Amino acid sequence: MQRHFDRDIEEIKDLLLRMGAMVEDTISQSIRALMERDTDLAEEVIARDDEIDRMEVEIDQKTIELIAKMQPAATDLRFVATIMKITPELERIADLAQDVCERVTELNREPQLKPMVDIPRLAHDAQRMVRQSLDAFVRGDANLARQVIAQDDNVDHLTEQSFRELLTYMLEDPRNISRAIRLTFIGKYFERMADGATNICEMVVYLVEGKVIKHGASLHGAE
Repeated sequence: MQRHFDRDIEEIKDLLLRMGAMVEDTISQSIRALMERDTDLAEEVIARDDEIDRMEVEIDQKTIELIAKMQPAATDLRFVATIMKITPELERIADLAQDVCERVTELNREPQLKPMVDIPRLAHDAQRMVRQSLDAFVRGDANLARQVIAQDDNVDHLTEQSFRELLTYMLEDPRNISRAIRLTFIGKYFERMADGATNICEMVVYLVEGKVIKHGASLHGAE
């Protein structure tokens, strides 16, 4: 029975990692579409969202079947619970990359407002956090998970910095408002991707240590 459980877990884990790779690629392509003002690429990213949604549904179904069939307990149940929490986070992150691309297609109908500075830094930081959160999961590395969580403050700072700069453009000329607002949305989307990575890492800590660290609980390891 345990052998069957282990095999099913590995299959689900493999599906999750494939989904994670697709989400990482989606983030990367959304950044490229933004930086290169590539409407065709943005539309490709938007069109791929259904595939990621299907993977989420498949993982959910297999996980529910596993619970019903094997009735896992203790550590095994924690692993299953972690999978069920991580999958929707990845789907939401992919949706945010799609949102970025929708704003890109709108921005590309007008001249560029300003050179990109803060938003690319913010985007790449969020992308790195997502990648590292998946690395932490694969390796069962609670220390890496905590390091990723600690990076979220910097992403929040960059988001605020970008907003303040865009606000000056809106105040200087009302004709800038629509473009500046769209760029503000894009910054917020990347910030929320980083939040998703943080949530994944909180689940990794729970998986490895059995500790719930959500809502401001300690990020430090066991004494």
